[in-house]
Amino acid sequence: MPATPRTHRYDFKSAIPWFIVHLMPFLALWSGVTWQAVALCLGLFWFRMWAVTAVYHRYFSHRTYETSRWFQFVLAVCAVTSTQRGPLWWAAHHRAHHLYSDGERDLHSPEQDGFWHAHVGWVFADSGETDWKRIQDFAKYPELRWLDRWHLVPTVLLGIASVVFFGWPGLFIGFFLSQVMAWHATYVINSLCHVWGGRRFETKDTSRNNLWLALLTLGEGWHNNHHHYMNSVRQGFYWYEIDITYYVLRALAAVGLVWNLKMPPQRVLDEGRRLDALKKRRAAPDRVDDRVGDLAAARTSLAP
Repeated sequence: MPATPRTHRYDFKSAIPWFIVHLMPFLALWSGVTWQAVALCLGLFWFRMWAVTAVYHRYFSHRTYETSRWFQFVLAVCAVTSTQRGPLWWAAHHRAHHLYSDGERDLHSPEQDGFWHAHVGWVFADSGETDWKRIQDFAKYPELRWLDRWHLVPTVLLGIASVVFFGWPGLFIGFFLSQVMAWHATYVINSLCHVWGGRRFETKDTSRNNLWLALLTLGEGWHNNHHHYMNSVRQGFYWYEIDITYYVLRALAAVGLVWNLKMPPQRVLDEGRRLDALKKRRAAPDRVDDRVGDLAAARTSLAP
C-alpha cells in the first residue's frame, strides 16, 4: 500500500441506481421465487459474464480475435446487457489499466487504493467519460458510438422481457439478481485477482492466477497469464487451466462467426513451463525436510 493513500472524489448520486439494483432481489419476498426465475438468473449470469469477458475484454479491449462488422455490433449489444456502460467506455478504461497497472495512474489498483476502491469505488470516481483517444480504432464506427451513449436501451428491453415471459420473479430474481452477481464477479478480477492466488510470471504488477475466480468468471481468473501476455485470446494458457470463454469463442470460430484467434506464442508457453518446473524444484527440499522431521518425531515417540 502507498505511504499516503490517494483521495478520490466519488459521485454518490450516480451510485444511487447501483444501490437500488442491489435491493431489488429482496422484492422476491413479495413475488415469490419460481424455478423458472432461478434458471433465468443462472442463464443470464453466465450470458452476461461471457459477454463481458469475450466481448468487452478480449475483443474491444485487446482485439484478440476478429469478426465482421455486423457481428461486432451483435456482440456489443450482448455485452451492454451486463450494465457496465458502453463498449468504448469499458475498453478505453481497461486499456488505461494495463498501461498503468498497479501504478499511481491505475484506475482500480488494490495496491494503491485498497480493496473497495479497486472492487467498485473506481466506477463512481471521476470515471464517467469515455477517453476517445484510447479507443480510436473502434470509435470510428457510428453504431458503436450510438450504443456507447445509449447503452441502457438493451438492458431495459431485457428487463421488460424478463417480466413479460417470467413474471415478477423473473424480474426480481432472473434479471436483477443475475445483474448483481455479474457485477461483482467482474469486480473481483480488479480487486481479488491482484491479491489472492499464485504468480507464475514476474510482471510489473501484482496480478495473480486463481482457479476459483477463473471458474466463476469463465476464465478471467488466469490474470497473471493475461498481464504477462495480454494479446492472447486464451487466458488459461495450458489445457488444465479451464477457460470457458475461450472454448465458446472456439465454437464461434468453427462456424465462421469469428476468426484469427490469437494464441500465446510458443516462447511464452515454454517460459511458463520452465517457471513452473523451477518452483517445483525449489519446493522439493522443503517437502523432504518435512518428511525427515516427521520420521525423527516418530522415532522419538517410539523410544522407551
